[in-house]
Amino acid sequence: MNTHDDMVAAWQKDPEFRQAYDELAEEFELFDELLKARTKAGLTQAEVAERMGTKTPAVARLEAGGGRQKHSPSLATLHKYAEAVGCRLAIKLIPHSQPSRQNREAQTDDRQAALPGVSSTSQLHKTSPAEQGNRADG
Repeated sequence: MNTHDDMVAAWQKDPEFRQAYDELAEEFELFDELLKARTKAGLTQAEVAERMGTKTPAVARLEAGGGRQKHSPSLATLHKYAEAVGCRLAIKLIPHSQPSRQNREAQTDDRQAALPGVSSTSQLHKTSPAEQGNRADG
């Protein structure tokens, strides 16, 4: 039986699939970051929902990309989610000339083979107590 990664690798050989997949890559990155941040925080969707003041299905839809309705989350919602999982939201504009996240991760994987302990950075960053205090002051 093929794994998910095996199937995606096979599909990537199809130019039409590759184009459609690449067009969605940025969305996938966002949802992947949300899930990673929640998992790293050791929280369930229900716990995140409670911290956000919403219901569990809303968090599930957010992490799944909006479900069938394909609703894009607002910045306010992303901010609430980040705070709920102990992070701060960072939004960056990255020039097209820079490699995509997938390419950066492949490059990082190559470097990690030579430099154990090096890891890629996340768009959702943990907020230190000092940063939390600074934000409250400003």
